[in-house]
Amino acid sequence: MESEAQRSPSQCSRALELFLYFFKIGFYTFGGGWSIVAQIQQEYVQSKGWITDEDLLDITSVGRSLPGLMIGNVSYLFGYHVAGFPGALACLLGISLPSLIVLTVVTWCYAQVKDNLYVSRAMTGVRAAVAPVVASAALKLRKAALADRAGYVFLLLAFALYLFGGLSCILIVLISGFLGWLLSVWHCRKGGRS
Repeated sequence: MESEAQRSPSQCSRALELFLYFFKIGFYTFGGGWSIVAQIQQEYVQSKGWITDEDLLDITSVGRSLPGLMIGNVSYLFGYHVAGFPGALACLLGISLPSLIVLTVVTWCYAQVKDNLYVSRAMTGVRAAVAPVVASAALKLRKAALADRAGYVFLLLAFALYLFGGLSCILIVLISGFLGWLLSVWHCRKGGRS
């Protein structure tokens, strides 16, 4: 399948337009990656016709399954599809720079006031509020994660490895995934569920 980038004589002008658009939505869009995908769909599928709904769906599906931030992956793949490597780089920089700029400014401002008594006390309250938010998310996920006895065994194993084994979270997830796969193979060979 020939991509739009291979047919287009003006990759650089398209890449510049992509950079400016992705920079704008990077600054003004709230709601995460899916709201950005919706804006891409409206601008480049419906308004400009640069890409089809099917291609955007394929790009989004691949972008979601790759490691890293979904919207970074989707932006890169989208840019590559419509303007080759210059477009990929333009979209990735455009979507990333606003966050970098905002975080740099916020970090600088926080560094200026972090020793202030009021700011320090406010951050104590923020830290205290984070614990129940994390606990709430864990409780909401428990039904899917602890669907059978194996889930409870994996939970206890992961907890022990983290607390007493000194292993990184990534390694614990990989070990648990491998053990889950082994359990699935064992069940299949015994004629149980897959």
